[in-house]
Amino acid sequence: MADELIFYTHPQSRGRIARWALEEVGAAYETQVVEYGTTMKGEDYLGINPMGKVPAIVHKGRVVTECAAICAYLAEAFPEAGLAPTAEERADYYRWLFFAAGPVEQAVTNNFAKFEPSADQGRMFGYGNYDLAVDVLEKAVSAHPYIAGDRFTAADIYVGSAVGWGTMFGTLPKRDAFLDYFSRLSSREAYQRAGAKDDALAAELEAAKAPA
Repeated sequence: MADELIFYTHPQSRGRIARWALEEVGAAYETQVVEYGTTMKGEDYLGINPMGKVPAIVHKGRVVTECAAICAYLAEAFPEAGLAPTAEERADYYRWLFFAAGPVEQAVTNNFAKFEPSADQGRMFGYGNYDLAVDVLEKAVSAHPYIAGDRFTAADIYVGSAVGWGTMFGTLPKRDAFLDYFSRLSSREAYQRAGAKDDALAAELEAAKAPA
């Protein structure tokens, strides 16, 4: 039943990552759109995610937030999709999933905000500096066709989204390794299907705002 899995999102948000994960697992789900500044900060949605951010999913009454957690959760909740790691893939799967969600996210957002940590601050911040985080990410996506080995897993959804958005919007450099990696991912049917759904939803929301 679709009402067993509810997806809270906005098409112009990181909800696109969760949408891709949902399309990859192939489970039926209900989409609930929450708007910036209104329903996203409303009492009902804050009861689901007190941060007032998207995405979030509710599966059989249990809430999951944070994109990396949603990707990992869906892979385990729907094992038939084959997105969870094998024993051989598990180390790289979790290592790079959380590297992208932690050090890379921090490095990219701080760099975008024009904050460059000193050497002392770099030790405290955990990612060192932007260039180091980017270099390590480049090596990670270059080691194998996919982030955990020779096949696509849920970790590629999150890491791939970080790489795809970063190279598209200029928060990551357009290095060949990044472009080659994301090219493999963006050709997937589930990625294209998710993007088409979010693009259509974005157009629908814009049309609704237009004066009559």
